[in-house]
Amino acid sequence: MNAPEKILLAAPRGYCAGVDRAVQSVERALELHGAPVYVRKEIVHNKHVVEQLKERGAIFVDELDESIPEGAITVFSAHGVSPAVHADAERRGLQTIDATCPLVTKVHREAVKFAGEGYTIVLIGHDGHEEVEGTMGEAPEAIVLVETVEDVERLEVADPDRLAYISQTTLSVDETRAIINRLRERFPNITGPRTDDICYATTNRQAAVKQLAPLCDLVLVIGSRNSSNSNRLVEVAREHGADSHLIDNEVQVEEGWLEGVRTLGITSGASAPEELVQRLVDFFRELGTMDVEEFQVVQEDVRFMLPKAIRQAMAAAEA
Repeated sequence: MNAPEKILLAAPRGYCAGVDRAVQSVERALELHGAPVYVRKEIVHNKHVVEQLKERGAIFVDELDESIPEGAITVFSAHGVSPAVHADAERRGLQTIDATCPLVTKVHREAVKFAGEGYTIVLIGHDGHEEVEGTMGEAPEAIVLVETVEDVERLEVADPDRLAYISQTTLSVDETRAIINRLRERFPNITGPRTDDICYATTNRQAAVKQLAPLCDLVLVIGSRNSSNSNRLVEVAREHGADSHLIDNEVQVEEGWLEGVRTLGITSGASAPEELVQRLVDFFRELGTMDVEEFQVVQEDVRFMLPKAIRQAMAAAEA
């Protein structure tokens, strides 16, 4: 297998504050309450992380169905849930820990606010994504989903003057901007959130890849297939001049990708742990790559507090 001469590591990459908080929530819940701890959906969209937590005693379920015993400790994933799921959990007496990313919670609040003010809400996002399902559940009768500029062309609304938009937090920054621009052209009175819905980590990781890709022959993105922000990084790398592939880990690297590759870029999605990046770097060092350098574009220092239920349980344990 060909060894690239040089590796550039995109920075920032990997875990964002919301993912770190969600994963820590499950780890702390296991420490405080013991196994099993139930988790609705994948806590974050990363196979490696989910498998590690399963080994420690987390049980992942698709819905709060009868497989969760009444009163059990149950964690909601970083992607957020609808009010119907909260109500279901309450009805079944579950002890819930809400690990929804605060930036997703912000979008939920916007949906509630705009719906309460009588707006039709255009949600920019990917159909079927858990974050979108949770957000739509806040005001299902008021929200329409658009995925592309073409969807905007076909959009019909009752009152074009009472229209607002919000978006999923993990989209392509450029694609979302294009959709918002088209919405504004078609509906000049449309209103939006005070600050951008696309999260800082998604924006920063894409910015790093935009600058990294033109310097590379190939960019490998570590992330799972169902990770929206990881898939966007592959698209961004390709749009900016590099071949690019999404991999879960070093085992998935294909020999054919490396032909003629002198400079390799590596980044990771917001739900991929740094240990997977280091494993990939070690894999190429063993092949003979000596030159590895960080390619820093933005400094990140965002941190989120752990969910209230975890903080209270930690305080009680200390007392």
